[in-house]
Amino acid sequence: MAVPLNYHLLSKPAGAACNLSCKYCFFLSKENLYGERESPLMDEATLETYIQQLFESSAGPEVQVAWQGGEPILRGLDFFRRSVVLAERCRKPHQRILHTIQTNGTLITDEWAAFFKQHKYLVGLSIDGPRALHDAYRIDRHGGSSFDDVIRGWTCLQRHAVDVNILCTIHAVNVDHPLDVYRFFRDELSARYIQLIPIVERGTADSLALANQGWGGLKGKDRPLYRQEGNLVTDRTVPPAKFGQFLNAIFDEWVRHDVGTVYVTTFDVALGSWLGQHNACIVAPTCGSALVLEHNGDVYSCDHFVEPEHLLGNVRDTPLRALIASEKQRRFGNSKHDTLPKYCRECPVLFACYGECPRNRFVQTPDGEGGLNYLCAGYKVFFSHIDKPMKTMAALLRQGRYADEIMALTATGG
Repeated sequence: MAVPLNYHLLSKPAGAACNLSCKYCFFLSKENLYGERESPLMDEATLETYIQQLFESSAGPEVQVAWQGGEPILRGLDFFRRSVVLAERCRKPHQRILHTIQTNGTLITDEWAAFFKQHKYLVGLSIDGPRALHDAYRIDRHGGSSFDDVIRGWTCLQRHAVDVNILCTIHAVNVDHPLDVYRFFRDELSARYIQLIPIVERGTADSLALANQGWGGLKGKDRPLYRQEGNLVTDRTVPPAKFGQFLNAIFDEWVRHDVGTVYVTTFDVALGSWLGQHNACIVAPTCGSALVLEHNGDVYSCDHFVEPEHLLGNVRDTPLRALIASEKQRRFGNSKHDTLPKYCRECPVLFACYGECPRNRFVQTPDGEGGLNYLCAGYKVFFSHIDKPMKTMAALLRQGRYADEIMALTATGG
């Protein structure tokens, strides 16, 4: 079976280890997959195996060496220097390399920033808006603010002209302040690339009370392994209707003033859907091309499904190519389409959503069928709201013109 041409693999060089204790970060619980005596740090042998197999299994012209956590910077700068050398050594003549890393930003120094700039890293920096909104859940291990340390990291990256995307989670606190969040990024940070990521934490009747305490403050048996199960949600989870209103408010500001100068991933992906493209796995009819590699070489079907039943194997035992192209992974990807409820299949905005991410499909449709996306009501509000301007921008692009012309049309009522 062939490997998907555009598959993407996130790698965790420090496993679930992190220097922060963000309350909604259920990834912290993934430490429970491995024994307490096992180091969460990726060793040199696993790094070499991973990089070699990554390039061997990548047929396209661009290969992404993508790092995530936990907090990947905990692995140390020498490790990343080694990864760059290995990637260049393994690169085929026709391939170009894109190095990416997602970080909470608190450990970034001038040395790190200079390294990122030298090797053209794309850095995803997690920040949830102005101080009060950010600190609602993104706290340090002592329960204190992380805001100043994040801003210091952001400033350091800006000083070295590093390419940075803002990664902003949308949760029960900041969802009520869409323009405060957006204008903070646009006006105070001068950010030009923004990702808006809804927080949905599932739970069961047995697990919800513990989950509501926050994943960051728990350890060991008091922090059970988070699983994508249950039809209840934590207090931090974004309410669906408010999520749609949040997106609408920011979109209205963006479409009037910022098209072509500020890039919001949700809006870019939506425009792709109106053009007949599927530019993110969550809006494609099927998924399965976005996998994750843990610190010890274990490969899972998706970074949201790092659970025993979704373990594909280990790159030290089975080539990455075989894991990605396995029948188990094919079934995982196709199940997104195969389990889509009738309510979704008949929805007028199906083309823009395709049920979104399977991890969020745990509520019932109005007629009682399971598998509806928890965020459906919000997405419906959003996609209906943006339909007319999206059609206009799509038409402009098909004519060989620029999408930002819509700002003038919007100002004149066109």
